[in-house]
Order: sequence, then C-alpha cells, then structure tokens
Amino acid sequence: MNNINAIILDWAGTTIDYGCFAPVNAFIAAFDSFGIKVGIEETRAPMGLAKRKHIEVMFQNMGLQYTQADVDEIYRRFEPALFEVLSTHTDPLPGVVEAVENIRKMGVVIGSTTGYTKAMMDVVVPAAKEKGYTPDCLVCPEDADGIGRPAPYMLWRNLEKLKVPSIRGVLKIGDTEADIQEGKNAGCLSIGVLMGSSMLEMSSSLEVARQKYIAAGADYVIEDISALPLFIKAFNGGV
Repeated sequence: MNNINAIILDWAGTTIDYGCFAPVNAFIAAFDSFGIKVGIEETRAPMGLAKRKHIEVMFQNMGLQYTQADVDEIYRRFEPALFEVLSTHTDPLPGVVEAVENIRKMGVVIGSTTGYTKAMMDVVVPAAKEKGYTPDCLVCPEDADGIGRPAPYMLWRNLEKLKVPSIRGVLKIGDTEADIQEGKNAGCLSIGVLMGSSMLEMSSSLEVARQKYIAAGADYVIEDISALPLFIKAFNGGV
C-alpha cells in the first residue's frame, strides 16, 4: 500500500449532520404519509445508498411487497420532507474543519461522495462552506450514471477529477455499511467513524458499532474525525 495521498469523505453523519438525522426523519415522514409505519433501525439500515435505492431496500428489509410506482410515490413525498429541513442540518461535526485543514497541509487531496442528489447538495455545499467545511471535489450519483454506493463509481470519479494517480494511495471514510463497501469495491482502504455516525445511532454501544463496521469490511475504525490527521501521518510513516 502506498502512502495516503487522497481521502474520500462521506457527508451526512461523517462530516456534517451529527447523527445523520435529516434523511432519517424525512424517510420516516414519507413512509408514514404513505401509510407505512417504520422504525429507526429499518430506516437507518440502508443509509448511505442513493435515496431511491434506500427506499427499495427499506421495503425489502421489512418483507413488504412493492412496485416501482410505490418507490416513486414515497420518493415524491421524501424529497420535500428532506428539503424542508436540509439547510438546518449542515453543521460540520466537531473536529471536521480542523481535521480537513491539517490533512490539506500534508498535501492530501480531499474528495467526497454522497447519497444525496445534486439538487440536495446545492443546499448543503454552500451552507457547509459558510461554516468552514468544503472538500476539493464532490460526486453525486447523477455524476456516475445514477449508480450510487456500494458501487465504486462515484469514488473513481473523484480520482479522475482530482488526478489521483493510484487507488493504492486512497482512503475512504464514512459512517455506514454502504460507505465501507464503496471503498472496498473501489480497491482502497476503508475507515468507519464512530462519533456522529448513523452506525452508532442504530447500535447499542461504541463497541457494537465498531464490530458492525468490521463485519462490513472496514480496515480501521476511528472514534471521531479529529483522529484522521494523526492516522494518516502514522500510516505515512510520520511524514
């Protein structure tokens, strides 16, 4: 494995929106208005996927029959519910702004992927930037022919845009099983972050969340994003 020269960060639950509550609440409201009561665990389990796929997986995990028209209708209800709260869930997680600043000083470029659409990120990106956080690159599912996580294509698009020479120097960081699998499918190291994560919100303890990350294929798990600069420095031999 080469030295780390690029990281790919997730957004909600990893760098902004502590606990990833904006999409969770919107999914619950959308299903409820459709006449289906869903719990937190069913809602969080597919977190990190593109939003239409997230709805499909929720149906599947609950063992419910559904049609594409059902998915479309719930998504039609989900979007306005999310946009109603999205701008109020853009605060960077504790330590994110400082961590990104320190990582940039190491000469490491910072990409990002998300399950949000471009229209959603048009709200999130400027709001997060005003609060001090902005990556060097953002790729949404639409930028990868509509294919989101856990497929590797959004991550690879970042590497193209950032001119990263090799996947062997890339580190993926996220707060869901889909994030971890995105990194592994792309061929790079994957790290799960605990504090502020959707994974922790649906787990009974830090240790349970840690084990869920490992079961998903995580190479490492860190307590919070502020540990990332030291991790990269140590991985790169203290350079």
